Amino acid sequence: MFKEFKEFIAKGNVIDLAIGIIIGAAFGKIVTSFVSDILMPPIGMLLGKVDFAEKFISLNGQAYATLAAAKAAGAPTINYGMFINTIIDFVIVAFAIFLVVKQVNKMRTPAEAPAVKDCPYCLSSVPDKATRCPQCTSELKSA
Repeated sequence: MFKEFKEFIAKGNVIDLAIGIIIGAAFGKIVTSFVSDILMPPIGMLLGKVDFAEKFISLNGQAYATLAAAKAAGAPTINYGMFINTIIDFVIVAFAIFLVVKQVNKMRTPAEAPAVKDCPYCLSSVPDKATRCPQCTSELKSA
């Protein structure tokens, strides 16, 4: 069983998958930092100096000045500002993945099938440039 596991791990696609997960996790951190530290502060400024990370609803009915104060008091909160940030993170990551997949699919365009014609004698498919049918050896007229 150990030998089978070793062969499974040694396959290239498993290693590629592991590398993809590691790079994806690092990319996720970059996007999270981009959203939290670069994108949301100007958006909050344009919306009247709003810090989305500090937007929350206290479920115990008491008012707290900051999310940190609510957490320090042990109050249950709905952190909708952080949820908005997470949604923006997801949209950016999803769009980046879309662009990558689109480029990979563009590179994987299938090769065009060779042009063929039917042999008038045996009806087998023959390349357009062929002068004889490989099946019945009949001489073909060029188009």
